[in-house]
Amino acid sequence: MTNNHQDPAYKRFFSQPVMIKDLLVEYVGEDWVKELDFSTLEKQNGSYAADDYRDRHDDLIWRVRWGKEWLYVYLLLEFQSDIDHFMAVRMMTYLGLLYQDLIAQGKLTSDGQLPPVLPVVLYNGQRRWSAATDIDSLIERIPGGLSAYRPQMRYMLLDEGALLSKDNSPELHSLVHALFRLEHSRTPDDMRSIVATLSKWLVKPEQRPIRREFAIWIQRVLLRRKP
Repeated sequence: MTNNHQDPAYKRFFSQPVMIKDLLVEYVGEDWVKELDFSTLEKQNGSYAADDYRDRHDDLIWRVRWGKEWLYVYLLLEFQSDIDHFMAVRMMTYLGLLYQDLIAQGKLTSDGQLPPVLPVVLYNGQRRWSAATDIDSLIERIPGGLSAYRPQMRYMLLDEGALLSKDNSPELHSLVHALFRLEHSRTPDDMRSIVATLSKWLVKPEQRPIRREFAIWIQRVLLRRKP
């Protein structure tokens, strides 16, 4: 079951450009990320979905300049206790709808091609993610020429718990890292230490929106869950 308080709170967090930048730099971290112009980050309207998908409120779409072209980031926030075995199918469907919308709006590259999209699933459940991240893994294999027509689509999985279990550093790296650490904090002292660091980081006037989101989330979501 989806955590109804969590979904909109996380969506507000990742509606802030600084959080998308931190997510890409800290947790994607591939060489091409260094070529992105984060000053151009723009949140996109996701109301393009077909009727069967109108009610989803767990996705965010951003675009950012990558050289002369736009790169799209499709971020799906996943807070269900039951892991979706067919998440790769869902993501393939969502990306197809996004591409249809980009075609309809004429948002193609300078060469008339579809722009690149990075599909990301951000998962914060207690169990480690076990579903396939590639559509190919979900399709029965048949020998012969039919295999040439298998669809190909992979999404990037960011499993908060798994990421934190590999992180041995007590230092906070970024705002996104602080969010993940707060989400999985185990003691009041852990929470107080992270909040103190955030208070030192978020002092500039232009940081007021993200400072407010942290304050609201801690009061309305995190503190209600902690014993």
